[in-house]
Amino acid sequence: MFKTVNNIRINYEEKGSGDLIVLLHGWGSNIKLFANLIDLLSKKYKVVAMDMPGFGESQEPPSAWAVGDYVDFVIDFLKDYDNKEIMFLGHSFGGRVIIKMHSDEKRKNLPFKVSKVILVDSAGILPPKNNKKSFRTYYYKAGKAVLSTGIVKKLAPDALENFRKKMGSADYAAASPLMRQVLVKTVNEDLEPHLPNIKCPTLLVWGVNDTATPLSDGEKMEKLIPDAGLVKLENAGHYSFLEQQYTFNRVMSSFMKIED
Repeated sequence: MFKTVNNIRINYEEKGSGDLIVLLHGWGSNIKLFANLIDLLSKKYKVVAMDMPGFGESQEPPSAWAVGDYVDFVIDFLKDYDNKEIMFLGHSFGGRVIIKMHSDEKRKNLPFKVSKVILVDSAGILPPKNNKKSFRTYYYKAGKAVLSTGIVKKLAPDALENFRKKMGSADYAAASPLMRQVLVKTVNEDLEPHLPNIKCPTLLVWGVNDTATPLSDGEKMEKLIPDAGLVKLENAGHYSFLEQQYTFNRVMSSFMKIED
């Protein structure tokens, strides 16, 4: 299904009835990966999942958004629903949006109460800086400066783009120019200070082998979120809800009180 929110055409899916749970996908992902989860949760709840602006079949945002802009968008998207309480599940980048939703300035003005939160291999905690990363950052900035000069762009027009792909992450290389700006903005925002503001029951699910958002991030979130519990899934990485689907579904059914 499609609808237009703030002049942005959005692809979304809605299934089931009952209390509302909203699913927010990870970076570079889309609602198709939530198909199994939508089927499971819709047995008891109304499930809404959207391709956020710049992902899947939805249009890109009008400018380089920060995390707070995505929070504002999700709130505006949900204005068509009159639910006083809403549950949220976020994977990776989607978790980042949910955490930011609980920032001090946003928490006071939410038009609904967040009754439950599920964070799956969530982003939001900045990795510790090290000398190797600092050198890589310096090297990237220096190389970008050189390759951006007029003479180099004229002699080797593809040099800068090839350098970016070599030095950047896979997510960065795959993104459009606008979404690359969004990526840089979002990954550099430390959301750790907002974690204690999540007061509702919170389930954290993590793949033990996650290298994108390591298990240590989940352990830190468990300590900082007042009412949180962490479930560790063995033999799973950043997409634990797909890699250990059976076990993940059992965990979800227990937390959400869904009977077989």
